[in-house]
Amino acid sequence: MTTASVMTYDSLSADVLSYLERSDVATTQKIPTFIMLCESKISNEIKILGQMQVVTSNMEVGNAVINKPARWRETVSMNVTDPLTGNRSPVFLRKYEYLKEYWPDSNQVDKPLYYSDYDYEHWLVAPTPATNYNFEVLFYQRVQPLDSTNQTNLFTQIAPQAMLFGTLLQAQGYLKALDKLPVWKAYYTDCLAA
Repeated sequence: MTTASVMTYDSLSADVLSYLERSDVATTQKIPTFIMLCESKISNEIKILGQMQVVTSNMEVGNAVINKPARWRETVSMNVTDPLTGNRSPVFLRKYEYLKEYWPDSNQVDKPLYYSDYDYEHWLVAPTPATNYNFEVLFYQRVQPLDSTNQTNLFTQIAPQAMLFGTLLQAQGYLKALDKLPVWKAYYTDCLAA
């Protein structure tokens, strides 16, 4: 019985070195950067169910700013549940400026109807919560990055070829091998399309 092999951080690093036919310290030390850049590129180019997460928490009375979850990348939807009635209702995405105009006095409280990105780590809701509303957020999460302590992630499991070719693509600029960029880009693009 054969066991299917799974790409790991260490095996990816070794494969990249092998493909690059380089073993100098400077290139070896850059491999984690190439891998990180590849993960970021894949995350920006595809959105798959495995990257989607659901988080539930409670809003804080009188606080219109809510912390986003770790590795948050993009919000899909938000809803609140009224603690007295149990009724669940959507909170709609609007621009920050809209929220500020709609609810200029953050000291006034009511049931939140709208949310916006406040910054990369926070949402802003309006109206300011009148009670500790339970809320649920569906969002895309950045995949847990690979490193020596986290050997596998979603991308090594479902898209190992894209990880390899994408990492090699990221290395070409550093190596100043611009003639090889189209080759690795074509391989990478074909893998993502598949």
